[in-house]
Amino acid sequence: MQPTWQPDLLPPAADLETRAVLKKLPAARAALAELKGIAATIPNESILLDTLPLQEAKDSSAVENIITTHDELFQAEVQVAESHSSKEVQRYAAALRLGVGLVRQYGFLSVNHLAQIQQQLEQNNAGYRRQPGTTLKNQRGEIVYTPPQDNDTIMRLMGNLEQYLNDDTLSDADPLVKMAVLHFQFESIHPFYDGNGRTGRILNILYLVLKGLLDIPVLYLSRFIIRNKADYYQHLQAVRDTGEWEPWLLYLLTGVEQTARESIVLIGEMRQLMQHTKQQLRGYKFYSQDLLNNLFRHPYTRIEFLQAELKVSRPTASSYLNQLAADGVLVKHRLVTANYYVNQPLFELLARLG
Repeated sequence: MQPTWQPDLLPPAADLETRAVLKKLPAARAALAELKGIAATIPNESILLDTLPLQEAKDSSAVENIITTHDELFQAEVQVAESHSSKEVQRYAAALRLGVGLVRQYGFLSVNHLAQIQQQLEQNNAGYRRQPGTTLKNQRGEIVYTPPQDNDTIMRLMGNLEQYLNDDTLSDADPLVKMAVLHFQFESIHPFYDGNGRTGRILNILYLVLKGLLDIPVLYLSRFIIRNKADYYQHLQAVRDTGEWEPWLLYLLTGVEQTARESIVLIGEMRQLMQHTKQQLRGYKFYSQDLLNNLFRHPYTRIEFLQAELKVSRPTASSYLNQLAADGVLVKHRLVTANYYVNQPLFELLARLG
């Protein structure tokens, strides 16, 4: 018989902060705080905003079986080649940046903001579901859950989700617990025709930024979800089937801690690599901090990028990059229409993630 469970208004009636959850929280919070601190040591936040969200975009898309390689991803960045998969990943990264901009501009996240993020992801304006027929199926094609079908119910639940997201008087639970609740509720409402999973994963990161636990979106929860994909869907469904929140909350808290620790290592290695590259560049008369920033904002860079960011002529930008390539600081790839230049150590560092 098809399950009949439907989402209720937040906050949940259950006791969320059980002994096991309270025991797990400090480690997750400490890892996030350390991540926030080390991210602040990168001198220009645009370096992290332009490179690291691509990692989350790649992994979040992979959860939906949209697979792309790092080479395809960065080639798309320099507009050398663009596959369908890399376009999807680029849209996710753009949607994440849009969301961060909305949080910073308004200091809250609304139902309309989430619709804008989903629209950026899917490149359509279908908006919130108005037609019935949406079901969630397992890999065998069996219906495991039927989300709310009518638009009035969807919008009532989303309005409540918006309130829970922004109004802390509704619940005094720890923000990480509330993030897990929000993700579960959003996925259970399943408010859009497409892009619910990726929008829900963007919501996770934006909520951490909104609550000041991160300044920029540098937590790759999608990596953890890929590694533990079966558990992800099992724990989500178990809340619906049994009303037991604790396994789901512990799962996501574990994910926060693990991925925060991995991001700390990554950013630390990026910082060391920047220092090494800075020493290399100081041997050139044309060295500048803007040049260093360019080579780390764009693992694959182009003459046009350098021209715009250093405010130099095209011949000057070309001579800088060609000199760095001749000396082995960059790797030049020759193409018929446009050359691009690879910061190979940075590429290898990012590609090592998966």
